[in-house]
Amino acid sequence: MSQGAPQVEREGNTAVVTFDNPPAHVFTAAILGELADTLDALAADPDISALVLTGAGDRFFCAGDDLNMYVGVDAAKARALTRLLAAVITRLDEFSGVTVAAINGYCLGGGLECALACDMRIGEIHALFGLPEARVGLLPCGGGTQSLARQVGEGWAKRLILCGETLDADTAQRIGLIEEQVPRGQARDAALKLAAQAARQSPRALAASKRLIHAGRAESIDAGLARECQAFGDLFNGPDPAEGVAAFLDKREPLWRHGRSRNT
Repeated sequence: MSQGAPQVEREGNTAVVTFDNPPAHVFTAAILGELADTLDALAADPDISALVLTGAGDRFFCAGDDLNMYVGVDAAKARALTRLLAAVITRLDEFSGVTVAAINGYCLGGGLECALACDMRIGEIHALFGLPEARVGLLPCGGGTQSLARQVGEGWAKRLILCGETLDADTAQRIGLIEEQVPRGQARDAALKLAAQAARQSPRALAASKRLIHAGRAESIDAGLARECQAFGDLFNGPDPAEGVAAFLDKREPLWRHGRSRNT
């Protein structure tokens, strides 16, 4: 098990998966691989009927990818890295039981995309939400361009993705990004309560109903992830990812070469 790997606890028939790579619980390639393996094992366990995702401590749910992964990579390597997050998103989306994100702090980038892949989201009063990838020359590559617009509408999705806005818990609840807001420290218990409610349902009826709800989407998550993967890699054919990531790691403002390509 790699350093920072997610931790798993069992509460009856619910598995609590805790992001635990302090301070911000960012994803490395190794952590994403272990998270996908963990979700596979839980999906195959007949005694697990619900998942709760949360972050260790009280400041971060998950701040997304460790940007060091993207230093010096080309388009092909960048696409390969996006597939690691896509594998996690697909597993969360396809889990047959109920999945609940217990958001206990900053929920950014791939962390927000994991939360969006869950059936429901509960946010603590101090939680903050955003998809800031474009600020560092990247784009959401865990389904964010697809799932966020479905959840909150195209206008708000564009504000988060195109303008880099960060939302507080009040706004997130008002626009439907989260279904419930709770005081600090109570998201995990609230998520477990929802999981217990779901456990009273017929497992087969629940799984079938979830499939039917997902079938009503205009496009499958897999199709959207494939398009994001292609577009993410295409960015690495230009200078923006290298400059954006370097600026972030150097704690300075990026110097963009302004000009757009219709192919990106």
